[in-house]
Amino acid sequence: MNYIFLLLNLFLFLIPLFFSFDKKAFPIEKLKSTIAATLIAGIIFSAIAIFFVIFNVWSFNPAYLSGVSYRELPLEQYLFSFTFSFAGLGIYHYLNAKFPNNHLQKFSLSVSNLMLGVCVAFLFFAYAKWYTVITFSILLLLLFYIEYLNKLRFMYRFYRAYLVCLIPFYICYGIICNLPIIQYQRT
Repeated sequence: MNYIFLLLNLFLFLIPLFFSFDKKAFPIEKLKSTIAATLIAGIIFSAIAIFFVIFNVWSFNPAYLSGVSYRELPLEQYLFSFTFSFAGLGIYHYLNAKFPNNHLQKFSLSVSNLMLGVCVAFLFFAYAKWYTVITFSILLLLLFYIEYLNKLRFMYRFYRAYLVCLIPFYICYGIICNLPIIQYQRT
């Protein structure tokens, strides 16, 4: 029972490993940049998770953990932050290599504007919830920067990979929250 969270991390790690068998779609040269980006994203997500644990937004059920923790955050959550980022980047690279056509890029600004409106609505209606405020304010700032201050156009590729990443996300968080490994505080 203690190793379910670790097995989920292994499942997430195996996703890009599975894609790496297709050398054309996921060349080994991209592995360095993928690992660097994964480390950066994992550190950011781990810092946010530490914040949530310190302020009692999250709590972890010790029956499903190995017992190793740092700054009140279990080792499994650190690994989850890294492996989920690694799986997401692996999916992103694989989809871009297999489906390079970007003819739907013209709709990405509309989707981003819709997402900006959703972020503002969530911040307005759920301002008393820490998790919601932090998540949607970071998303709002990132989307605004990417769409209106950045010069590169890549959001279509991101939205495509995001939709595919929802499958392992819902599988993992369905298991994590229903067992319950992570418990969210209602206040």
